[in-house]
Amino acid sequence: MKIHLTIYASLMVAVLTASSCSEEEQPLSWEIGETPTIEYPEDYYAGGLLGTTTNNSSTAYKQPTLAVENAGMVTAFNEGEYLFEKDFNTNTSGAFHGLGPVYVRPGCLYCHPGYGHGARQNTYAANLQRNGYLLVIYDKKTNAYIRSVAGMPQTGAVKPFKAPIDETQIRLTWNEYTDEWNNRFEDGETYSLTYPEVSIPASAYYAPVMVQRDGKDMEIAAADYDENIGIRLESTIGIYGTGLLDAITDEDITKQWEAESPYVTLNPAMWDQTTNTWKSYYSNSRQGDGTKYVRRYTYAMSRGPLLDGAGANAIWNITNVTRSDRPYHYLDLAGKYYAEKSAQDPEVQAGFADYIALVDPEQNHPEWHTSDVASNIKTYLTSQKLDAEMTDSQYKNLMIWHRGLAVPAARNTTTDDFKAGKKLFTEIGCAQCHRPSWTTGADEIHDPNLMFANADMPRYPNQKIWPYTDMVQHRLFMKNDIRTGWCRTTPLWGRGLASKCGSGTERMHDCRARNVVEAIMWHGCTSEGGKSDAYHTVQKFRALDKKERDQLVYFVESI
Repeated sequence: MKIHLTIYASLMVAVLTASSCSEEEQPLSWEIGETPTIEYPEDYYAGGLLGTTTNNSSTAYKQPTLAVENAGMVTAFNEGEYLFEKDFNTNTSGAFHGLGPVYVRPGCLYCHPGYGHGARQNTYAANLQRNGYLLVIYDKKTNAYIRSVAGMPQTGAVKPFKAPIDETQIRLTWNEYTDEWNNRFEDGETYSLTYPEVSIPASAYYAPVMVQRDGKDMEIAAADYDENIGIRLESTIGIYGTGLLDAITDEDITKQWEAESPYVTLNPAMWDQTTNTWKSYYSNSRQGDGTKYVRRYTYAMSRGPLLDGAGANAIWNITNVTRSDRPYHYLDLAGKYYAEKSAQDPEVQAGFADYIALVDPEQNHPEWHTSDVASNIKTYLTSQKLDAEMTDSQYKNLMIWHRGLAVPAARNTTTDDFKAGKKLFTEIGCAQCHRPSWTTGADEIHDPNLMFANADMPRYPNQKIWPYTDMVQHRLFMKNDIRTGWCRTTPLWGRGLASKCGSGTERMHDCRARNVVEAIMWHGCTSEGGKSDAYHTVQKFRALDKKERDQLVYFVESI
């Protein structure tokens, strides 16, 4: 399918002029292409007709979709964007109050520079701009997260509280890696591969290091720490286009898993290949009714629909800013070890009265103001009835913004090199996991929190979109691999604009690949217990000549 721009651009401008005139804002431009006579292939419109922005400037990742305009949600979108861009603080009132008592970051842009991927780092700090890394701390015996810190471990705290992990003791190093081809193509061109190694000593933890085995929590002694505790890094990915991925139906994602099941091993924790059915669904019984949804977000596919997805969760747990559906603190996974340690800490006890007087000046929570300061601290930290610091209206606007971010149109689609690279991308097998296109369904809004309905969000029904992901988990068997070894295929759309947008330009889950060639070659591992699902594709990439390799990279950077 090709779309003639004269008709499409005229329709876009007409719609936006009608809907924008009352807004006292500069109208958005939806004109596409160098001249109105150019025809583009359908994959130019990466987010479909409702979800594509033609802006390819430094603000390309920040643009609203046409669906936002059509729904009259531009003001709400802008207010949601404001919440994303600013730091939260320790004030007890105002739009950005409520940071802490412990936190991962003060705001969202630390992890998502330019709204995109986190950037490669040499050190770890909560206030380090462009640091998209989240610490992954797990029990080597079970592969499960440890119990005494949060799933997204916190290294920041508001006085008198202390950080669960002392980030000054975190060490991050980059190691060289040599693959089976000695980091060299047959024509002599070389490449470099590096991977991160992060270490946190037992002394960095505020509370005892606890793991769960056989259903019981047990403490890991300092002498046994290195043998039992593993640490990895995971970096954030771009936010744009996640609303369009949300519009893909559960049924279509299930069909993709069914189609791949006969040919590749799938994560047994997610999929039963004997019956060819889901083994694990996402559900929310705490705020919602427990409805089961197909998993689709995060590397680990730990989240379901977008409205209870990674962003909806992060605006609460990264900052620890409470809201009506999350009236409790994000602490350790067990929900008690940090609180118990804090309650017995003399320095925390000494400062708690002043702290709680600011948080609850009218003593609406008398259980935080008794003569037993240790009890006050523990009761406050573990309370399930905290006052909401983010309003429902603010949260709704944030999610309108989140679901309303457009995908940049593909670039260079009419060039010979793009066409040649696209052909090679399919021929050597990249498209088997990086599935080029999907068609969205009716896009009925699904909110496991039961807060929002169709009329509350921008929607993308029946759009052909080009994210380049199969929404399935695969294994690459890399050195210092992702925890569990299973990783959802990351969408490729828009990544070629990362440098221009100020986003992290690195690729892979921990930013180990500094360019597309390195990313491809990391797909060719045979170490660490198995052979990469993409190994044979990498062999075919190696068989290409220099010009063909460059054309494939050109295509990937253009989509």
